Amino acid sequence: MSFAALIRLQQGLAALKADHLERRRLLLDGAQGAHVTINGQRVVSFCSNDYLGLAADPALIAAAHAALDQCGVGAGAAHLISGHHRFHQDFEAAFAHFVGKPAALLFSTGYMANLAVLTTLLGRHGEVFGDKLNHASLVDAAQFSGATFTRYRHGDLAQLESQLAKSGAQDKLIVSDLVFSMDGDIAPVDALLDLAERYDAWLYLDDAHGFGVLNGGRGGLTERARASDRVIYLATLGKAAGVSGAAVAAHAAVIDWLVQRARPYIYTTASPPLLAACLLESLRQIEVGEARRERLRSHIVQLRTGLAGLKLGELMPSVTPIQPLLIGANADAVSASQKLLQRGLLVPAIRTPTVPVNTARLRITLSAAHSADDIAHLIEALHGIAPT
Repeated sequence: MSFAALIRLQQGLAALKADHLERRRLLLDGAQGAHVTINGQRVVSFCSNDYLGLAADPALIAAAHAALDQCGVGAGAAHLISGHHRFHQDFEAAFAHFVGKPAALLFSTGYMANLAVLTTLLGRHGEVFGDKLNHASLVDAAQFSGATFTRYRHGDLAQLESQLAKSGAQDKLIVSDLVFSMDGDIAPVDALLDLAERYDAWLYLDDAHGFGVLNGGRGGLTERARASDRVIYLATLGKAAGVSGAAVAAHAAVIDWLVQRARPYIYTTASPPLLAACLLESLRQIEVGEARRERLRSHIVQLRTGLAGLKLGELMPSVTPIQPLLIGANADAVSASQKLLQRGLLVPAIRTPTVPVNTARLRITLSAAHSADDIAHLIEALHGIAPT
C-alpha cells in the first residue's frame, strides 16, 4: 500500500517526465572512447569528457596491470590510518610540480575536494563569492561551509567587486569554475586574482575541464596565478586525465591544513592505490601529449566552421572541447538529441536545473580520439535535422 510521501515522489517523477526533464542512465558496454556501444547500439559519442582519449589508452591500462600486482585492489583504510600508499604520495608530488604549485592533495572525487576546501577554509565568520554558473559541487560546498554565500552574475566582475567592497567578513574566498562546464567559456583568471589581492581574499579555481587541455596540459592557470600563495587550484582526474579522482594544489600550509581538518579527506577510505599509479602514467601522457591537443584544436575549428549558419540553434562561443549548441526549449533539445541518436550520434540534451530555463542545449564534447570523419558526420547530421 502506498503512503503519502511515496505518492508525492511518484507525482514528482510524473511531472519531470511531462516537462521533458526525466533522466535515464545509458548502459555502456566495453571501454570508454569515441566509438562506444550504448544500450546495445554502436554510436559515435560526443558526450564524454575524455578529451585526450586517455580513458582506454594502452599505456594507462598497462600501468593498472602492473600496479595491481604490487598493491592489490583496495586501499583498506583512510589516508591518516594506513591507506596512504607510495603511489598516492608520488602522484601528489608529481602533480604539484606539473601544475607549478608547492604541494598537492589527492581526493577520491572533485565533489569531495570542493567540499573539503570550502568547509575547511571557511566558517561562520567567512564569506564565499561564487559565479552563478559554478558547478553544483561548488554551490553545495559554499552552502555547507557555514559562511555567508554571495553569488555574482556570470562573469560580472564589477558586481563581484561591489560585493567584496561591502563585505566585513574575516575570511573571504572567491570561487569559480575555470572552464565553465555547460558553456565552455574560460574565467578571467588574472582579473579575479586582481580582486582577490585588492580585497585580501583566497581565489579557488576549479579547473575540471581545463586540466590536460589548456597551456600544454597544465590547465588554465596563468603564470601569475601559479606563483600566488592565495590561489588554490583544483583539477579533476576523470576527464582529460582519463582516470578518477581530483587533486588540489596550493601553498604547503593550505595542504597541511586540509590534511589536519578536512572531513571529506579524513573520514573516508583512500582511493585504490592502483588508480594513483594510473594517474602517474596519465601525467606523463599529458606532458608529452601536444599532438593529442593539436588534434583536439583541429576538431574544434572543423566543427565551428562546419556549423556556421546552422538553423537548428546557436553555437555558443568557446575555444574548449565543450561546444554547446543552444536550442532553447527542453522538448526541442530532447527531440534533436533523439534524432541524432537515430543517426548513430550520441549528443546529450542538457536541461534545467543544470542550465537556466529556456537555455536547453546540445552539449557537444570533442575528444582527440575522434577522427575528422567523425566530426564531419556530426556536422552533416546537425544540418540534416535542422528546420528548413
